[in-house]
Amino acid sequence: MICYAHNKNHERKVEILKAMAHPVRLAILEKLRSGDMCACVIADMFESDRTTVSKHLAILKKAGLVEDVKEGRNIIYRLKMPCVLDVMPCIEKVIKLERERKC
Repeated sequence: MICYAHNKNHERKVEILKAMAHPVRLAILEKLRSGDMCACVIADMFESDRTTVSKHLAILKKAGLVEDVKEGRNIIYRLKMPCVLDVMPCIEKVIKLERERKC
């Protein structure tokens, strides 16, 4: 029998999923799918203040989902683990089916 409480792979998966499990962080990941982006541009996309967006970026970075590079005075973010977004079409399909069933 496998003890899931001590399985390091499961702990790592949970860490990644928790980092993704916020609307702003998920939106950041989806925006970065189209290419690298300056932190200032990312911050301007949300109604939150820059400090809050910066904290979201730090959580994504700590989880290994994004990485940053300093270019002059700008910090450029890019997806480090783009494959985590591969699950989104499946989730969107489930959401669409749920909506259709309610109609």
